[in-house]
Order: sequence, then structure tokens, then C-alpha cells
Amino acid sequence: MLLGSIMLFASIIASKTSFKFGVPTLILFLIVGMLAGSEGPGEIYFDDPKIAQFLGVVALTFILFSGGLETKLETIKPVLKNGLALSTAGVLITAVTVGAFTSYVLNIPLMEGMLLGAIVSSTDAAAVFSILRTRNIGLKGNLRPLLEFESGSNDPMAYFLTISFIELVMQPEASIALMIPKFIKGMVLGALCGYAGGRLMIFVINRINLDVAGLYPVLCIALMFFTFSFTDAIGGNGFLAIYGAGILLGSAPIIHKKSLIKFFDGIAWLMQIVMFLTLGLLVFPSHITPIIGEGLLISLFLIVVARPVAVFLMLLRAKDLNFRKKLFISWVGLRGAAPIVFATYPLIAGVHYADTIFNLVFFISVTSVVLQGSTLSLMAKWLHVGVPEKVKRKFPLDLELKDGSKSELIELDIPESSIAIGKQIVQLNLPKSSLIVLIHRHDKYITPSGETEIQATDHLLILADNKEVRAKIYDSFGLHLE
Repeated sequence: MLLGSIMLFASIIASKTSFKFGVPTLILFLIVGMLAGSEGPGEIYFDDPKIAQFLGVVALTFILFSGGLETKLETIKPVLKNGLALSTAGVLITAVTVGAFTSYVLNIPLMEGMLLGAIVSSTDAAAVFSILRTRNIGLKGNLRPLLEFESGSNDPMAYFLTISFIELVMQPEASIALMIPKFIKGMVLGALCGYAGGRLMIFVINRINLDVAGLYPVLCIALMFFTFSFTDAIGGNGFLAIYGAGILLGSAPIIHKKSLIKFFDGIAWLMQIVMFLTLGLLVFPSHITPIIGEGLLISLFLIVVARPVAVFLMLLRAKDLNFRKKLFISWVGLRGAAPIVFATYPLIAGVHYADTIFNLVFFISVTSVVLQGSTLSLMAKWLHVGVPEKVKRKFPLDLELKDGSKSELIELDIPESSIAIGKQIVQLNLPKSSLIVLIHRHDKYITPSGETEIQATDHLLILADNKEVRAKIYDSFGLHLE
């Protein structure tokens, strides 16, 4: 407990400095784990892939459920078709291309290469959620919900491919065709159990009427684990079920909703830290050094070739996504802890080359998070897919609206080109259902009146009665809502 608390504290302190140097927070958690490991100053010997896998699965369950809670149905409906294409066929294309390249580079049997390709085929939900949300990267159109939905929904496909290729490696006489019914069964049961689990959570949470408010998160955890484990027990895909249940719960009117979302957000961060610390303890840096050359080749192939090929093929008919947006989606192919967790499955199954596969996956994941994760903001700027951070919180207030409220709080930056500069608020022709409640100007907070003049670089807090007037509000300032 003492060592654990010190490592946890060190990870949090490390995350405070991550933004100064542009290093993704998750990598710092991993470094802390490696420093505490058997080949680091901490000298904690840990070599149990079963425990690491168990902790990883539990952590992924919390991360996916928390990600689902913060993903609204209304935001994923426009990106559902493209997101599903990327998270299924896109994952398969990535796995096959990386697998064939790995087999050639390492001179190993094709099925072992395909196994590594399957393990690194999905983008990592923990990495994508963490970097997009903590960096407050503003993206045009539906890019952000598409990326978050893809990362949350493609782990089930990667998990299925990993288990399938392990079976094909261990039983060469098995047929690939036999995997198709298993895939259909896993996905169908996962989707059905996710829907049923989400509905069950909504019903129980709203009807149980607990006397102690602090028990609602505990109740939610129980229902979350039940949904995951029950789905897994009947042959369904538990990761798909838990993400779907989280989306349903987060999109429904439930009591204590905001406190539940905050609770699971905190737990998801704890799980990310625990997962990366554990994986950092599990890896032996001396085993990574001999495979750096091959690992770099495979990692670059994944980033520069396999991921873009999969994205451009799957989004070929997506008319709302131009070349630059597709290129950015290709770049946000972050690999993280999920592939490393999946890499423990071959270790436990006793697959030949399992140690090499694990070390390569570890190196590829770290390379991806460092290279791609640290340059997301820069790439968004270069490709002109980013927007000014109009909604980045600048007010030191924890303002929240009641659950189920149709009203919305909007934070708006006033650029120097705005037509509103020099005008009084009464002259702005704002919708009657909106009100400017606070202005942040030169490190001061102003309570506005009708005579208050708008100045360049002002940051406004606007209360709107409904979401439909958002576009009209932007028009009043001569701005365009992406």
C-alpha cells in the first residue's frame, strides 16, 4: 500500500508537467511503472501476465463504460455508419496488412504475424479519450465524436481477432471460416446485452430509491460488472456490451447523473494509472532493446501505411469528410494500453513467439502514443481541421444545469474580426431566449448590462434556453458554427 500510494502520487505529479513538454500523460504513468519495476530504481519484481491481464480487463471495463457515459446518442448518430465501418472492417484491414508485413520483417509464420497485427489493430480508447479531452482539441464538424466512437467501439473487434488468431496458431487444423459464426454470435450478443444492460441500469437507478446517495455509484458498478461478465459468460463480446450500456445510460434522464459521470471519470483515470503502472512493472526494458529496429519498422508501417489505407478505404464514400479530415483521422490511430493488455493473452496461452510479440506490441504502443499523441494539436493545425477552442472553460465556476434541462451554457471567444466589437449588448440582436451572464476580460470578470460594449478577446458565458438557438447566437457575433 505504501509503495502503491507513492507510485500513484508520483504519476499524478508527473501528469502535471506533461503539458509543458507535450508528452502524453499516459506515457508518464508507464515510465513511473518501469522505474518502479525490477530493472528500475524501485526494483519491484513483477512477472505475472495473468494478474496484469485481469487488472487490464477491469480497467478497460471502467474506461469504456466511462467513455460511453460521456458519449451522447445524438452526437454519434451522424457518425454511426462511418464509425462502425472503421471499428469493424477497418480494424480487420489494419490487422491483415500489419500481420503480413510483420511476418515478412520478422521471418515468422504468417499466423503469428497476423496475431500481432490483430493485437495492435484497434485504436486505444484510454489514449484517445484522455488526449482529446484533456488537451481540449477543437475539431471541425463531427471529427471528434467519430474518433471517440471509433476508439470506444473497435476494441471488441480487436479482441475477437486476437482470440481467433491465438486459436488458429495453437490449432493449425482449425479453419478461418469457423471463426465467422463466433464473430457474429459475439457481436450480436454483445449489442443485445449492451442494450438490455443499459435499459436495466436506467430502470434500477431511477426506481430503487436508495436512502444513501453515495450508494448509487456502487449500484452502478455492480450493474456494470454484471453486464460485462454475463455477456462474456454466454459467449458475447463484453467490451461491446459495456460501451453500449454506458452510451444508453449517459443519454437517458437518470437521477444523480452528473455525480455519476464525475465519479466514473475519476475512476477511469485511476484505472488508466493502475493499468499503465502495472504494464510498466510487467515489461523488462532489457527485453525491448533487441527488437527496437523491427519494432520501429512495424510501428512506422502501421502509422504511415496500414492505418491510412484502412481509413481511406472505409471512408471512400464519406462525402462530408475531405482528404485533410481523412488524413487527420488516420493520424489519430493511437495505440495504448489495450493492445498491451491483449498481448498478455498469447503469453498466458503459451503461444510460440509470445514474448517477442508482447515486447513488440509494447514498443509499438509507446511509439504511437509518443509520436501521434504529442502531435495531435499540431496536425490539426497543419491540416486545418481544428477550430478555436470556443468552449474551453475559462470561468472559475462549476456551473451546471439540472439533469434533463434543455438549457445550455455556451462559452464564446470574440475574435478581432467579429462584427460585434464596439457594439453594446443591446445592439447585438441576440435571440430573446439567450442571455450573456458573464464576461472574462483582461483577467477580470464583468457582470454585463445592456450598455456593456463588446471588446476583442472577450470571453463570454451565455445562457441559452435551448440548443437550437446556438447558431443564431453565433450569427449575432458574425461567427460560424462548425
